[in-house]
Amino acid sequence: MMAIMGIVGLGGFIVTALVLVFVMTAWFGQPVIFGNDDGPDQPIAYPHTIHAGTQPGQLGLDCTFCHRNVTKGAAATIPAVGLCLTCHKTVGDGNDEIEKLRAIAEAGDAIPWVRVHRVPDHVHFVHEAHISFFSERDGILPSAVCSTCHGDVASMTKVSQVKPLKMSDCVDCHRDNGAPTDCTTCHY
Repeated sequence: MMAIMGIVGLGGFIVTALVLVFVMTAWFGQPVIFGNDDGPDQPIAYPHTIHAGTQPGQLGLDCTFCHRNVTKGAAATIPAVGLCLTCHKTVGDGNDEIEKLRAIAEAGDAIPWVRVHRVPDHVHFVHEAHISFFSERDGILPSAVCSTCHGDVASMTKVSQVKPLKMSDCVDCHRDNGAPTDCTTCHY
C-alpha cells in the first residue's frame, strides 16, 4: 500500500511540476509547447520570402496585399483562395504547393491555415487602429508596422511567433506612444 501511495505521490508531483512550468512560461514568456517552436506546419507551405521578400527575384508585396482587412478592421484576416488564384491560375504550373492550392479551389474549400499569432480571447486588439496610427505618424508602409509584433515575416520560410505578445509589451508600447492604458481599452 505504501508503494502505491509513493507512486501516486510522485506522479502528482510530476504533473504539478509540469503544469507549473507551463503556467510560469506562459506568464513570463512564450508557453512551452513542444514541437511548435519553429511555427506550425501549414496545409500549404506558403513562401512569404518569395511573395513579401525584397531581394532580387522576390515580389516585395506589402502585408496588406494579402491581409486586406488589416487596414479596415480588427482582424488582419487571411486571403481567400480566389485572391491567390489571381496569379496562380496561370503562374506556378508543376509546383506541388500551387497544385494543392488549385485542388482546394476546385473543391470550393477554404485553405485550413493554422493560426500562428494569438492574443487571449478576453483581449480586444484592433489591427486597423495600430496600422493607421503608425503608418500615418511615421509615414511608413503597413508591413513595417506589422513587423513590430510579428517579426520580419518576409524573411521567414516558416512563420513563427517571435514575440510573446504579453500585456507588458502592449502597455509599454501604449505608454511610449501616448495611447490610453486604461484596462477597458484592450480588455472586454
